[in-house]
Amino acid sequence: MPLYSTFNYKSNIRVSVWDITESVSDLAVHALTQKSQQRLEGMKSKVHQKGFLSIRKLLEANGYTDSDLYYHQTGKPLLTDGVQVSITHSAQYSALALAEVPVGIDIEHVKPVVGRIAHKFTKNEAWFLDATSSDYLDKLTVIWGVKEAIFKVVNEPGISFNHHIAVSKFSLDDQETTAMLDFNGQQTGFTIYFESIADYKLVVATYIS
Repeated sequence: MPLYSTFNYKSNIRVSVWDITESVSDLAVHALTQKSQQRLEGMKSKVHQKGFLSIRKLLEANGYTDSDLYYHQTGKPLLTDGVQVSITHSAQYSALALAEVPVGIDIEHVKPVVGRIAHKFTKNEAWFLDATSSDYLDKLTVIWGVKEAIFKVVNEPGISFNHHIAVSKFSLDDQETTAMLDFNGQQTGFTIYFESIADYKLVVATYIS
């Protein structure tokens, strides 16, 4: 299907979401660079191929082509015009964030497995989480997404989700919270936005201005 939804946040952050319902052939992008074509052909998973191509569809929807996107040696995506970009995709959705400021984005499926590994990433949030509440898995998924998105903004190795990032207490109705990264002797604050899309959670992170 075409573009699924768009969200606009402060600091001119624009997020575009694609619902991946097409086949690989239907998602085909004719203007792939040689490097991207080789990368696509090297993907054995149809899910990964669809995610890769749907991101290119989102680029096109925002006035870019595949040749405008390149990657830092760390894997961080960049655009040739200097606009800040972050990308994410799952089995069902892909999303692209464009901004004037550094930005990170993540989309996660709400699944029971997140409850089984909560102890690995919620050391700083356990005080406000209730494992018996009906929204427990949803909140865990948002927290995981927050930490993934922050990691994409900072893009530094060695960051521990469990020890270095603390998400402030939030309600799912808020659709906004804050988080703090305490890493290498420096504390950095982040503004967090989140949305529910079917049984997925979309999370956006940027530095507190």
